[in-house]
Amino acid sequence: MRHVPTGELPGLETDFGTYLSRAGLPRENYDVTKWLFVPDSYTEFRYILGTRGKNPLICIGINPSTAEPDHLDRTLQSVERIALRNGYDAFTMFNVYAQRATSPDDMPREMNLRLHAENMKAFRYVLSQSESPVVWAAWGSIIEKRSYLRTCLEDMILAGEQAGARWVKCGQVSRKGHPHHPLYLRSDSPLENFDVRAYVENCLKPKNKGETR
Repeated sequence: MRHVPTGELPGLETDFGTYLSRAGLPRENYDVTKWLFVPDSYTEFRYILGTRGKNPLICIGINPSTAEPDHLDRTLQSVERIALRNGYDAFTMFNVYAQRATSPDDMPREMNLRLHAENMKAFRYVLSQSESPVVWAAWGSIIEKRSYLRTCLEDMILAGEQAGARWVKCGQVSRKGHPHHPLYLRSDSPLENFDVRAYVENCLKPKNKGETR
């Protein structure tokens, strides 16, 4: 299944707190005691998809595609395997930008400020679920697709610093220094410390004009 975003999000309720309050309500199509899914049904955006546990690994991609509880795509299957093999009892899939788009080329050209603000509320909540949160940078070169993704990531780095988060990577960085995407990693790949602030300053240069297409 492919998801192409509708563009703007007029009329859609994006409040993270409202959706989080519904996340524990019984659902017919998945077990809410196993899954944390916010919003709790398929919509144009997704804040959180993961399993519940005491020691979750927080994995950061760029934007969500079509995965749902019990229907993980290949990327999230790899994320779950790597999290478990590295000693975590759960995984949390999060994204730099929350709007669904199967192809990064279909992402909106301009950032929706309201959606980003709610996504940051969601990120701070995710960080708060661990005494010592570990955040896996796993977005690959896709972060070059839109210039606003750097701004989103910088806000996430600040939130992580405030929460005492440790950033990690898995696999070799790309020639440009981007952290490896999870899809083609071995399930026994180890996690290694990643200086995400140095990465932004040295590898993720702001664009003056236009976008990567």
